[in-house]
Amino acid sequence: YVRWHLNDYPTSVDVSKFKLKIFGQVEKPYELTLDELVSSFPPTQIAAVNQCSGNSRGFISPRVPGAQWAHGAMFNAMFTGVTLAKLLARAGVKPGASHVAFRSLETPVAPYPAKTHFEKVLPLDKANDGATTIAYEMNGEQMPLLNGFPLRLVVPGWYATYWVKMVSEIEVTNHPGTGFWMTPAYQVPDNRAGAMVPGEVGVKMVPISAMVPRSFINSVGKVPVGKPVALKGFAFGGGSALTTVQISIDGGTTWHPARLGKNWGEYGAREWASSFTPPKAGTYRVMAKASNAAGLEQPMDGRWNPGGFMYNAIEHIDIQAS
Repeated sequence: YVRWHLNDYPTSVDVSKFKLKIFGQVEKPYELTLDELVSSFPPTQIAAVNQCSGNSRGFISPRVPGAQWAHGAMFNAMFTGVTLAKLLARAGVKPGASHVAFRSLETPVAPYPAKTHFEKVLPLDKANDGATTIAYEMNGEQMPLLNGFPLRLVVPGWYATYWVKMVSEIEVTNHPGTGFWMTPAYQVPDNRAGAMVPGEVGVKMVPISAMVPRSFINSVGKVPVGKPVALKGFAFGGGSALTTVQISIDGGTTWHPARLGKNWGEYGAREWASSFTPPKAGTYRVMAKASNAAGLEQPMDGRWNPGGFMYNAIEHIDIQAS
């Protein structure tokens, strides 16, 4: 999927003129061309799920404003680039620095003020975690223009609002940022689920950050009684590694573990597989529930917040056996 925050972004980028600027609370600010970035640092690869903060918003009740996404606002890919920690190390972060701001080549048109910049800000420890990457390739090919060519910030485990496309400036700062895209936009209640009760007041809100675990099930048509039915899907852990996917064929009364496929890394999606044999004719509600290394698991029902963010209710399909 592709989504941009501002409504005017370059339809081409002249890489002979493009430079990535790294500055702010650093000892040695510097600039890099794309060629210099690629040639000056060893490449790193990381598999990661990119998911819109509002993915599946259309299923939230009571309904909230915003794009009424189903489940399509996400993808999983292998990214190649340079870890942000290496770029910051070359600059030499000064004592007292606490955050890193990222800006892109996007430019605003009305109704945004002329000096508006799309800016996202990461805590310094997240920027320096060794996973956050400035990527120039996706799935072994040059980063596509619509996905952020020439450089895209990849923030594994965090929602896609932080994955700045066409990133051109990296500024080390001593504050968390006050721009629109950090506050008031993309704010959630200050708890692990990002949840609150509709109409609740006095709730502390904070910028959205780590994703929560999710699992999805492939569709299955009508099946015969007494014969094994293959169940397949994929899952991811979100902000930490996927640990289990559990399957229920009785609407959540009982659960059993699914077999997990290849592990592409802590932040990538994994296929899962299971099976069951319907003993008699009828409708079977099949559910899949993911858990992660941080101890989070999917809830039965979608949690609510006014932005419609972080939806991760357990998914289900109904299978008819005859």
